[in-house]
Amino acid sequence: MKPDLLLHICCAPCATRVVELLRSDFEVHGFFYNPNIHPEEEYRRRLEAVRKYAEAVGLDWEEGPYEPEGWFQYVRGYEDEPEGGARCPLCYRLRLEETARRARELGFGYFATTLTVGPKKKARVINPIGRELGFKYGPTFVGGDFKKGEGFKRSVALSRRFGLYRQNYCGCTFSLRRSI
Repeated sequence: MKPDLLLHICCAPCATRVVELLRSDFEVHGFFYNPNIHPEEEYRRRLEAVRKYAEAVGLDWEEGPYEPEGWFQYVRGYEDEPEGGARCPLCYRLRLEETARRARELGFGYFATTLTVGPKKKARVINPIGRELGFKYGPTFVGGDFKKGEGFKRSVALSRRFGLYRQNYCGCTFSLRRSI
């Protein structure tokens, strides 16, 4: 029997590649927790894409609370940072902390994130946060740079195959403003 792993899902396209990789070693359970996504219609589109993907591949998953007000409070003072700046590690920490906490609640021994599939998401920033939170909460963080080995390219191909919505910004209102 494979050990249980709670996978933080930032979006369905990124989940495709990571689920494909991790299922060989783990019983993967998805966790869609992204209070950073704005506006709410965008959040709903991404949530629906996760639902569609999970149904297609038989992935057990749950939605975490959508509390954008708490996220705005958490990143207050970093509104003018560019994507990839000082705000992003705060956002990663918030989402990974909730994932680590939830993994512990569920009695899972492992957790991971799909964030490192994204070409602008730096594994060297995300993985240490995950490891630190693993030490704090108990479940072991399974890190990686899932964009490597053509991982991002594979996620694009899988997204097309499943007919998934692919967004053009990370999700937060600050990156949306810069993508317009």
